[in-house]
Amino acid sequence: MRVTPNSLRSFAAGLLISTSLIGGVYMFGPSEAKSTGGEETVKKEKLSQEEMVDQLTSQGFVIHTKDEWDKQLARMNEKQAAKTEDKKEQKNETDVVYRTMLTVSSGMTSIDVGNALENANIIKSGLDFYKEVENRGLENELRPGTFEVESGMTTEEIIATIFK
Repeated sequence: MRVTPNSLRSFAAGLLISTSLIGGVYMFGPSEAKSTGGEETVKKEKLSQEEMVDQLTSQGFVIHTKDEWDKQLARMNEKQAAKTEDKKEQKNETDVVYRTMLTVSSGMTSIDVGNALENANIIKSGLDFYKEVENRGLENELRPGTFEVESGMTTEEIIATIFK
């Protein structure tokens, strides 16, 4: 096959025209592709931060900002340090069993439950309780309700009572 200047010019002109047409469709065509196979068009919605929080809280999740979470952990560490110092001073106490009715309300976290149990003298450390709940992967299993617990119960029994 012999290539002539006219055939080469014709081929180049065809490439130029087809490239121009494809570029025009790309630049000025629709910005979203639409399905022609009868499938539903999938639309991506960008939710606002408030809508995301509302959607997650309606499904039982508790949302904290990083600052809120860090402050809560810092308070827990401070309380644990203070309790450790108090326990060293109070070693000569007699064995007393404390009993309480713990009410878990919507929005409470395992840290809040640990603090409440520690304040009621049911457990020694709210932070240790929180860490145990987290290690077991039960932090999302906390449900609102009222539970009777006492200081004679083991951590495992307390967790089994509160976390369903």
